[in-house]
Amino acid sequence: MGGADKGWIEYRGTPLIQHAVQRLQPQVDEMLISANRNLARYRSLGVPALPDDPVNGEFAGPLAGILVGLRSAHSPWLAVTPCDAPNVPEDLVRRLQRGVEGGGAAVAHANGQIQPLFCLLHQDLLPSLAAFLARDQRKVALWLDQVNATHVPFEDARAFINVNSPSEVPDAR
Repeated sequence: MGGADKGWIEYRGTPLIQHAVQRLQPQVDEMLISANRNLARYRSLGVPALPDDPVNGEFAGPLAGILVGLRSAHSPWLAVTPCDAPNVPEDLVRRLQRGVEGGGAAVAHANGQIQPLFCLLHQDLLPSLAAFLARDQRKVALWLDQVNATHVPFEDARAFINVNSPSEVPDAR
C-alpha cells in the first residue's frame, strides 16, 4: 500500500476498517482492532485498538494480533477478519459457530481453499498459538491446520476478496 495504513485506504468512499466494523459488529458482542500504528485513529471508531505484544518482535504478522485478541477478549470465542476485506459475509460468525465441531477453531473455506484470516477461535488455543509464535512460525494456515480447524464451506468466494494494493481498491466488489 505504499506505506499507507491499509485500514484507512478508502473503498467506495469509506475506509476499509469502517467496512469491516460495519460488517462484523452486528455479528459479535465485542469488537477489538489489532493495529500497530494510528491507534488513536482506530480508537476513534469506538472500538478498542490493541498493538501486538513486543515479545513477538516487529512485523510478527496476523498471528501476533490474533494472540493479543485471544488474550484480551471477554468472550471465550474470538472471530477474526482482516480489515482489507470489505465484503465479509453478514452471517460469517453464525456459520463458523455452526462449524465448530467440539474443537476450538473453524475457518472459512471458499473457492477450493481455506481463507485463514476468516476464522473463529476459542481461548483454549492460546497456549498453542503462543508456542507457535515462540518458534518463530508465522503462517496462519499452518497453525490452523495444526489445531485441526474445521473448514466451513462458503459458496461466494468474492466475499473473501481482500485489497492488497491501491490498484485493487476499485476491483474489490
